[in-house]
Amino acid sequence: MFKVIEYFTCFSRPASNFPLFKNSIKAKITDYTQLENMALTNPVRVGVIGAGSFGTAIASLLAHNVEVLIYSRKEALVQQINQTHQNFNILFPDHVFATSNLQLMASTCHVLFPIVASAHFREVMQQISPFLTPEHILIHGTKGLDIADVDEAIPFSARQVQTMSQIILKETNCKRVGCLSGPNLATEILLGQPTATVVASQYKEVIDIGKKVLASSKFHAYGSHDVLGAEWAGALKNVVAIGSGLLKGMGYGKNLQAVLITKGLQEMIEFGKAVGASEQAFYSMAGIGDLFATTTSKKSRNYTFGYRIGQGEQVEDVIASSLELAEGRRTIKICRQLAIYYRLQVPVFEALYYIIVEKASTLSIVNTLIEHRQL
Repeated sequence: MFKVIEYFTCFSRPASNFPLFKNSIKAKITDYTQLENMALTNPVRVGVIGAGSFGTAIASLLAHNVEVLIYSRKEALVQQINQTHQNFNILFPDHVFATSNLQLMASTCHVLFPIVASAHFREVMQQISPFLTPEHILIHGTKGLDIADVDEAIPFSARQVQTMSQIILKETNCKRVGCLSGPNLATEILLGQPTATVVASQYKEVIDIGKKVLASSKFHAYGSHDVLGAEWAGALKNVVAIGSGLLKGMGYGKNLQAVLITKGLQEMIEFGKAVGASEQAFYSMAGIGDLFATTTSKKSRNYTFGYRIGQGEQVEDVIASSLELAEGRRTIKICRQLAIYYRLQVPVFEALYYIIVEKASTLSIVNTLIEHRQL
């Protein structure tokens, strides 16, 4: 599945001179003990912070081109990956390693892909921050939102809400930051199925490096400078995916799902306008592309979350029995307060909030879709 590659020795210098793709081949790591014993001043690999399904999928893509170091706080999982080279039933090539040491991760990886649930993202950035320098490049893959020091029960503006890029900028001294957004269902990537993504950043350098380390015959990365639009589109579509799964779980077909997705996209754009994102981002690969994949597949965590509730399960039971977090549940609570603050007419998001958070009848979403006139 993966081609054999050799590795580059990369010396500390400005990222524009980062010789990741040059022919300065020096050594090949074959034993994890060599990794731990290497000098910590010589970044030679790409790091993935997070060993969940999407982090594992990104690591598998990176392994086509570079040596990969995966961070997990779970020591047992680190040992499993290093001893068996497996995670999520995927066999890694022998140049993929794992560590629970964030200092080692930062010291030996110039390019990092943080892929951590939004609820823990800030904490992880605070933990790794002492080991980061302005030379690091961080491209996150977390499609969620966060608030800090805000009462969730009181309406708040976009100034109190942060995307993951904004958290990186706030909590670390890194400036070259970007995000991944697009139709990237982890399960399909792990199966080797082709797809594409968007690498969004203010910096062309970040886009170019992201595209190069991820490129393969089955994965293409497009570039965009609209970071805000890509991040908000990626976060908001999770809410619509919950609604689509909910309808399927209740026994409804594609007709009503299509109505929900259409109205949901319109409401996503309304939120985007309120927070200053461009409307065009929602019609891109990062917007409607990601929306279509996530709202139509049981391989989507958010779709499955909604589906199980539509089947009659309680929200708490679904959360307790889920291996990974459905980001849309957290996002919908944030969106509720934003909608009140900006006086947005977003009936689909409102109905889903009452179903998921306030435990209203699931039939309320059907009434919203059929009775509300605005399209």
